Amino acid sequence: MPGNWLTLTEVSEILGIHPSTVRNWADQGVLPVHRTQGGHRRFKRTEMELWMQAQRVTHPEESEGLIQNALGYARIQISEAHLEKQRWYQKIDSAGRASYRKSGRMLVQGLVKSQVLDDKAAAAEARVIGVDYASNGRRFGLTVLEAVQAFLFFRDVLQEAAYHAYESAAIQSPYAWGDMFRNLNSYTDRILVTIIETYQAYERNEMKEQLNGNSVGSK
Repeated sequence: MPGNWLTLTEVSEILGIHPSTVRNWADQGVLPVHRTQGGHRRFKRTEMELWMQAQRVTHPEESEGLIQNALGYARIQISEAHLEKQRWYQKIDSAGRASYRKSGRMLVQGLVKSQVLDDKAAAAEARVIGVDYASNGRRFGLTVLEAVQAFLFFRDVLQEAAYHAYESAAIQSPYAWGDMFRNLNSYTDRILVTIIETYQAYERNEMKEQLNGNSVGSK
């Protein structure tokens, strides 16, 4: 009965999630899966229909509501009152503060964009945001530790916003929550690594300039 069998790509389209997520869920035993003689993953349509009924998979229109909920909650958390308690925030001037508030909003919006991008594009998006955070930190005199602390503040806001949105929508599926956690961690980890790498690149360039200056001065 070929009509009763689905490919990995077809399941991805039905569930509205990335094919790599379907692959991971199948390998972890989350989704009912079968293997062909050639080793390809195949999914029985009737089993998938039962699985979806049991798990209450989120619909696209619900996802849009979750995003708006998260954005609204994050705006409240990224307020002057919350930020003023941070030591790194106290260190920078008004221009720096405005820039960091904007970066905080970019972080939330970047997560939303990353949900609809493939892995390569999502990684590129995270790198752009990481370079932006590091550049801001350098411009306004933050050490690498302070720049990381600034990012962690906004990452915590992002996590709280995501949790708040899922709780408000009464999302019950453990797999929906698990997918959110994985996406959030992957996205923020990439940004954090980029911040540190960018600071290191700045420091290497400064060291080279100092060495070149000393070399010229000694001639």
